Amino acid sequence: MPVNRQVLEKYIEQYLSVSRFRDYCPNGVQVEGRETITRIATAVTASLAAIHLAIEAGADALLVHHGYFWKGEAQAIVRTKKARIAALLAADLNLFAYHLPLDAHPEVGNNATLGQLMGVTAERFFGDQDLGCIGNFPVPVTVGQLAARLESATGRVPLILGPSDRELRRIGWCTGGAQSFFHEAATLDIDCFVSGESSEFVTHLAAESGITYLAAGHHATERGGVRALGDHLAAQFNLDVIHLEVPNPV
Repeated sequence: MPVNRQVLEKYIEQYLSVSRFRDYCPNGVQVEGRETITRIATAVTASLAAIHLAIEAGADALLVHHGYFWKGEAQAIVRTKKARIAALLAADLNLFAYHLPLDAHPEVGNNATLGQLMGVTAERFFGDQDLGCIGNFPVPVTVGQLAARLESATGRVPLILGPSDRELRRIGWCTGGAQSFFHEAATLDIDCFVSGESSEFVTHLAAESGITYLAAGHHATERGGVRALGDHLAAQFNLDVIHLEVPNPV
């Protein structure tokens, strides 16, 4: 069933509580296309490959987590940015992008969906804008069991830093590039912290704090949110929604 672009944008804005967040990019329609939307393609990132796949699939809108116009990036529309935007405009394809609101949503957010895959629910929040999550496993798991769950869910072997032979009861997590949250998480009485990426300091902090750190991939840990939001919109508006998987090892 077709839906008007503005109606869809307004609904998502309210559903994700977009106005609550101080973000590094605009959330909502970033590139305007046709007014009526019947088919949505979802993807983690609005890469040129994802745009071409969305066009081939006959989508009216591309819905992503990582869009364009990031704070601090060059404003000129040249080279790769020109190619991406030109492809969207030529196809009259809408680009919807939601960053922090899609990380944080309690039902379809990246953190919520990753928690479901790991078998844990957020009980408290921490970090910038309460994006970090803390929860307890109903039944304790080993590091190996958690790593196996992540590998099964994401299709990639997580990097394990710090103690690898312990039982895990209380865990912190935040998807994507949230390794900086490990500093605060390490003070919050947890056994393990999970994110997408790792940095040099993480090795030392994990060893010295005795808290295991798992890096399961930025792209891999943030596939869940946009897919869950797409499924929600499909049910809410009776839209045709497809997910596009553009492999990314990072």
